[in-house]
Amino acid sequence: MKKWLACVLTGSFIVILILRYNVMFKNPFSNNSLQQRIFVNTIDPRLKWVQQPTVSPAIQSPEAVNQVVVADELVSGLFLDRNFSSEVQSSLFTWNEMKHIVNYSKGLPNALEAVREARIAWDNLMDIVAKKQQIEVNESSVDHKGKQCPYFLSKMDTKDFGDKGYKLRIPCGLIQGSAITIIGIPNGLSGSFRIDLTGESVPEEPNPPIVLHYNVRLQGDKVTEDPVIVQNTWTTAQDWGEEERCPSRNNKKVDDLKQCSEKIGKRDNRTRSKPYFPFKLGYLSVTTLRVGEEGFHMTVDGKQITSFAYREGLEPWLVNEVRIFGDINLTSVLASGLPTSEDLEHIDDLDALRTVPLPLHRPLDLFIGVFSTANNFKRRMAVRRTWMQYPAVKSGTVAVRFFAGLHKNQIVNEELWSEIKTYGDIQLMPFVDYYGLITWKTIAICIFGTEAVSAKYVMKTDDDAFVRVDEVLGTISKENVKHGLLYGLINYDAQPHRNADSKWYISPEEYPEKTYPPWAHGPGYVVSNDIAKAVYTKHKERSLRMFKLEDVAMGIWIAEMKKEGFKVYYKDEKRVYNEGCNDGFVVAHYQSPREMLCLWQKLQAEGVAKCCN
Repeated sequence: MKKWLACVLTGSFIVILILRYNVMFKNPFSNNSLQQRIFVNTIDPRLKWVQQPTVSPAIQSPEAVNQVVVADELVSGLFLDRNFSSEVQSSLFTWNEMKHIVNYSKGLPNALEAVREARIAWDNLMDIVAKKQQIEVNESSVDHKGKQCPYFLSKMDTKDFGDKGYKLRIPCGLIQGSAITIIGIPNGLSGSFRIDLTGESVPEEPNPPIVLHYNVRLQGDKVTEDPVIVQNTWTTAQDWGEEERCPSRNNKKVDDLKQCSEKIGKRDNRTRSKPYFPFKLGYLSVTTLRVGEEGFHMTVDGKQITSFAYREGLEPWLVNEVRIFGDINLTSVLASGLPTSEDLEHIDDLDALRTVPLPLHRPLDLFIGVFSTANNFKRRMAVRRTWMQYPAVKSGTVAVRFFAGLHKNQIVNEELWSEIKTYGDIQLMPFVDYYGLITWKTIAICIFGTEAVSAKYVMKTDDDAFVRVDEVLGTISKENVKHGLLYGLINYDAQPHRNADSKWYISPEEYPEKTYPPWAHGPGYVVSNDIAKAVYTKHKERSLRMFKLEDVAMGIWIAEMKKEGFKVYYKDEKRVYNEGCNDGFVVAHYQSPREMLCLWQKLQAEGVAKCCN
């Protein structure tokens, strides 16, 4: 990181691009088309430029003032001129408006790394796109390849499992609901073995990061002589993290499941048996590692054994290989619930799923931005087939767009690119999609809702949320609040999570105040146009206070606007359910693609909002 953030100092700072500034940041759009020109950076590549963010004194820090960004290497490659179709250019509308995100790195984990990785991913994707275009030009008929992202993988031939371990390639990462099942017998002298979920290798690092290290030590270790399971992570930058051991007295929970089952290490006094441990030397075990909302969960022979919360920058979508080695005789390895894209050649209702084209500055009643990640293909398809079929969406009075960043996996980016060209409903983000950067997407949604289109109201939701568009429109219409509106499930007295084990942990340095201002839960909230416009304006002025919890961030921004004279109206909507579904919902969260389709079918058949689980 130091290489590409090195200071360029020659007696005094020299800021280049003064003459190019007006060209790069003026409105590049035509009057009648939602298309964006991605500008060429014509600066001599040998020259670097230094940019110091002009933020307000209230949030200015010495680090921000002294931050030097070698933008020619970090940013400019993401904005080279390309010969894109109008559909693709429309999907890059907010892309060019996000040039300033490098100045919003403070307070957001992996921010600069995500932009650097996006530059690499983008260059690779553009090379592939260019090659495919050349092939299509030179060949009258192009053979279509099969799915690159399979739903299921399995190895059951014992010849594949050597003494030095086994590796199963995961082509397109993991998503919530994915599962890795390992069937084998602990053997050898110790019966100890390990399962590693590893990420993508990068050129400057000899070893890939370990997203999850699951180590079974049947003979104990330096800490204990009793059998133990150790979970951890590893990266080149931070080495091994803090071990999580089982058995343990730790009461930490992940997705409401205990980090370590209470059964582990307990003795049945009635039978005077040895302390319980799920693995035994010479005995077959069926081990399944499942991907949850907050972390990984391991079951052995159907019993919940351990859970492991995702750590910052080490998320399931990064996983591209399962590595198993040690004293275990493998019988089979299976991966299921993997992210897979639709076979576009066999979709009967493709035309009905394509988005309605939007001219620039099209007046709308409501714009809905949907948070998604590159390999969540099934979730996006479920949204397209369900609540995106509301008449208001199909008629064009409401518009919906998915906001997804690039992926470190080349195959995923290819599939996403194909989806962009097919449906026209994705806004591509110029960064790799780490969870801690979702606030950037909130900014992008505000940009699109006010600059690409002219929406009276702008809504944010997730790709696993079912939105009753008609109810949202009806409610905000009844309220008739055209300025200063925040509508959703409002939290008035929330406090920052100070427990470092929490997924939503916020340190005093990140947010020193004891309580948050009012904010609306992320699965579904609406702001009026003036609030969205103010977010965009502050973004251009580089005066937004960055905060990694995007829904709380919106509450913080609105509170700051209120201090500046905005009259704010908070409309609390109890029918927004942020942790599941209740009958009569306006927004139901944590819905699987199958549940989304079920909810839609119930609405169509019965005309009422009834849950499916």
